[in-house]
Amino acid sequence: MTEEHELPDEALSAMAIEWRRKALEGDHHARGIAHELETELRRRAGAPFANYDTLDMRPLAMRATRPGWWRFWRGR
Repeated sequence: MTEEHELPDEALSAMAIEWRRKALEGDHHARGIAHELETELRRRAGAPFANYDTLDMRPLAMRATRPGWWRFWRGR
């Protein structure tokens, strides 16, 4: 088997898909190979940037206001 770092991205992706398919069919050995190939693909692509503003699904007005629970602890 060719080293992962020597393969172009397209070939690496195709191999990862094929090995993952074999793993889903029940081949226990294929799971490890698929994982290694997918890890190399993620390493090449870099870590995805998590934009936390897009994860917050509340309306913009609710994000801008302060939660009301802090008043309880102030002691009025």
